[in-house]
Amino acid sequence: MEQTLVILKPNAVQRELIGQLISKFERRGMKITAMKLTRISIETAEQHYKEHRGKDFFEDLLSFITSGPSVIMILESMDAVEIVRSMVGATNPAEAVPGSIRGDYATSPGHNMIHASDSSESVKREIELFFKPEEIQKYRLAVRPWL
Repeated sequence: MEQTLVILKPNAVQRELIGQLISKFERRGMKITAMKLTRISIETAEQHYKEHRGKDFFEDLLSFITSGPSVIMILESMDAVEIVRSMVGATNPAEAVPGSIRGDYATSPGHNMIHASDSSESVKREIELFFKPEEIQKYRLAVRPWL
């Protein structure tokens, strides 16, 4: 099994889409192993988006992700990174296919509703940034053989 990290950003929380978006992942067969509602600190946001430091949109990224609470979760399944990235859609909502989360709900590249890890290296770094080991649950879904 593979893990991936997903952040439902402040606009997803403000638009009351948390349940709808989580449901998409659960219906796909993803297991939630950790989840929390939290306001991301500026220090954590700077670490999370460090590869964008120096770009013209960096300050807006920080301002947006820290503007209100986000839901942060770890999802687990076979090929979790690839599956979730496909479900999330292109970073630019104008390019995201209908049926993807960004294709259905987002309108702005900078405020695009959701973050999903883009590689297994990112997953490891991002999970360590947002979760302590004791916050991650290990359990078996009874339905797993049917997925």
